Amino acid sequence: MEVLTASELRKSYGANEVVCGISFSIRAGECFGLLGPNGAGKTTTLRLCLGLIEPDSGRISLGGAPIPKRAREARLRVGVVPQMDNLDPDFTVEENLLVYGRYFGLQERAIRERIPALLEFAGLAGRAQSRIQTLSGGMKRRLTLARALVNDPDIIFMDEPTTGLDPQARHLIWERLRELLAQRKTILLTTHFMEEAERLCGRLVVMDHGRFISEGSPRELIASNIEPEVVEVYGDGVGDWAARSNGLASRMERTGETVFCYAMDPRPLLAALESEHGLRYLHRPANLEDVFLKLTGRELRD
Repeated sequence: MEVLTASELRKSYGANEVVCGISFSIRAGECFGLLGPNGAGKTTTLRLCLGLIEPDSGRISLGGAPIPKRAREARLRVGVVPQMDNLDPDFTVEENLLVYGRYFGLQERAIRERIPALLEFAGLAGRAQSRIQTLSGGMKRRLTLARALVNDPDIIFMDEPTTGLDPQARHLIWERLRELLAQRKTILLTTHFMEEAERLCGRLVVMDHGRFISEGSPRELIASNIEPEVVEVYGDGVGDWAARSNGLASRMERTGETVFCYAMDPRPLLAALESEHGLRYLHRPANLEDVFLKLTGRELRD
């Protein structure tokens, strides 16, 4: 069953079209990922699907309700983890959950009954009376996740949920998201962490300049867009080495002092590198980050 469908969505701000006729659907119980550089249109797409802004054209159905016409009703069964934490600094951890739960029409008793489990889930047991200012960045992010679950939503929108977190906090949130998927919750995820997308998403799209440029499972995207083997070469003289070794790989890209060599069969390349004593190299399988950089480019985006 599809819990979210979008068809031919378009949204412009002035002369700048930021969402350009995209269509997708998300099935119940899956994690669907939106990948793209800054300014690709990911957050605007989420806001359109939540009914927070109106599309210029196109159709959206969220939980069977047309959006934005019945957005308020549809959002009763939705949880949202925004890109930036917006917890109330004047309230305690518990008070933040209580106030947020009231937005959904929940009775205080029902919210209080859920709070211990939510805090346990977020690794915040025993912090109910803590002030927001006393929490670390990772704790605040986990509280924002717990808050998004206070209404027991069917679908959770997550806009870069682990940005700025240390590896320990990031892995804990990944573990919790897998638990939600095991409970048949549906997740719409935007992220800049390719490992996050590979670990969590059953399907994903790569988005750039408001358009979808590739779609599939992580393994399908890798298989259809890039050579299977990568050798990263770096060290003094790597540029000269790349110039005389170009035929050893299907494709080479230089970024700074590293040459990325993409190959169907890396054995000739690896054999040649054994005699290059001034160079170091790393041989690995291709991953989602390689696909992302090939499709969207290596230049910085602001």
